[in-house]
Amino acid sequence: MNQHFNHIFSVIILLIGLSLLIFMSNADLRIARMAVEANNQWPGLYHQPWLFLYKAAPVPGILLAIGAFVVLCAGFIYSSLKKYRRQSVFPILLLALGPGLLVNVILKDHLGRPRPQELVEFGGRQHFVQFWQPGPAGRNSSFPCGHASIAFFLMAPWFIYRRRRRSLALCFLWLRLSFGLLVGVTRIMQGGHFLSDVLWAGGLVYITGELLSWLCLADGSNQGTRP
Repeated sequence: MNQHFNHIFSVIILLIGLSLLIFMSNADLRIARMAVEANNQWPGLYHQPWLFLYKAAPVPGILLAIGAFVVLCAGFIYSSLKKYRRQSVFPILLLALGPGLLVNVILKDHLGRPRPQELVEFGGRQHFVQFWQPGPAGRNSSFPCGHASIAFFLMAPWFIYRRRRRSLALCFLWLRLSFGLLVGVTRIMQGGHFLSDVLWAGGLVYITGELLSWLCLADGSNQGTRP
């Protein structure tokens, strides 16, 4: 338990530190200005590979969740797969509670932060607000980044395998973090999100995963990994 909360505390401190750096350097707006082209055109809306990444971003996460659901159902049919049921529940819950409930329902639909493309500075009608401030944008707002959150969700195997197959788990973690950042860059290039939206999408998914790891996996997180 203490280890889980130490990890959560460390991630929160990192998020706050990076957020302060973004705030003090005005990085959200500065990076948005670097991304936008003449006449307030966002290259990610018209050019590759941004279009492909935008459309493909949710697919791996959905496939992971479907695969986990198949294993979960099979665990009730085949006794040899029963030991994997707890592991298979974890990705399903992480997707539902992290990118699903926390990011897209609780935060995106209620904080109201305008997206870069909605700002007056870039041809829109809204004014810039920091991510912690309530904004006027309404539902499906900028904070956090939904596409990045489902890309970061692919780090789920890290929580399952980190105790017994740490090298494999670290590969999952860093590859999925890289993919999440790439999807985040895509959304920035499309004028859909700020840097802080992407940062907190990853942090919130990780914190959700850590809490679920404590609640669901506990000491049984590595069932099925023994020779």
